[in-house]
Amino acid sequence: MPAVSVPSLRRYAIARSLFAPRPLARALDAFGFVQADPIRAPARAQDLTLRHRVPGYRAGDLERRYRALGIEEDFFVNYGFLTPDLHARLHPRVGVGAWPRPGRKVAEAVLAFVQERGEVHPRDVDTHFAHGAVTNYWGGSSSATTHVLDHLHYRGLLRVAGRDAGIRRYAPREPAPPVEGATARRACQDAVVDAVVGLYAPLPSATLAWLVNRLRVTTPQWRAAAPAMLARAKARLAHARVGGLDWYWPAGDTPAGELPDDRVALLAPFDPVVWDRRRFEAFWDWRYRFEAYTPAAKRLFGYYAMPMLWREQIVGWANLSVSDNRLLAACGYVSGRPPRDRAFARALEAELAAVRAFLGVAG
Repeated sequence: MPAVSVPSLRRYAIARSLFAPRPLARALDAFGFVQADPIRAPARAQDLTLRHRVPGYRAGDLERRYRALGIEEDFFVNYGFLTPDLHARLHPRVGVGAWPRPGRKVAEAVLAFVQERGEVHPRDVDTHFAHGAVTNYWGGSSSATTHVLDHLHYRGLLRVAGRDAGIRRYAPREPAPPVEGATARRACQDAVVDAVVGLYAPLPSATLAWLVNRLRVTTPQWRAAAPAMLARAKARLAHARVGGLDWYWPAGDTPAGELPDDRVALLAPFDPVVWDRRRFEAFWDWRYRFEAYTPAAKRLFGYYAMPMLWREQIVGWANLSVSDNRLLAACGYVSGRPPRDRAFARALEAELAAVRAFLGVAG
């Protein structure tokens, strides 16, 4: 294998994630998982991620085509959209623990109601049961029935059938059969770890360990197996020590790539290229932060700063918004000014034009 360096790892990361555009179903198969986020600035994270990988992609296409694609919404390392194959490997989730308030009997009644109806909007369940309010994970208040729907979904007893104006509609799901036998369980565990690595490789050792540990939430049935899963991954994956860090990537891959072309790509904060902040800093030697939940006075980059990739460098960031059907872009640069190369200015304008088409705005 050729000598591995930080530049070769960086080019490899860009090339394997910003792959040649392909139809939506094939792009989803290549990823396995696309992280979702409800913030629109100027579009949701899943759409901002897919627009670079799918020709002619428009904001909202994933939601509009969700049923036809046969994909799933669920929790992986974060919440998002999964291929059926990957989703099936996460279930059945056993060992989840006791039912939260309002309790198992209410959950069983809600499940029976959904099974009878076939598909429901949370409002339908609220109207039928009117159980009151509970405190959700974010400290706010949500209906108790919606809280129960979320837990039934997590436990694999319901699935997201689609959305109405962004609100999830639920349908019943047959419980997944257990994975029988130690060999089959290990194979399933390893396949899930490989899916994580395939999405975010190359990975620093600390990130790999964090992600495998994160699978304790995704697959509580394997909680006790996490140390063994990590040990097997480190033995199975290709690796090298580069720049003072131990790096891991899929066995058989060569961590190299051509110098990326001249295009500018404005990337969502959750895009696989920039998702791992540890790797981001190792590749580009500066600290990017997602500041949507940071008080405005303390923000360094902006509410929803999108890293700006040009060639193989993250040269700055942009905050995009739409006003009066026009795209507004506020850009900042790591060096304090944009690159002097005329090719950069042309590439940035081409990227902003692509964003306008993606959003369907006039100018």
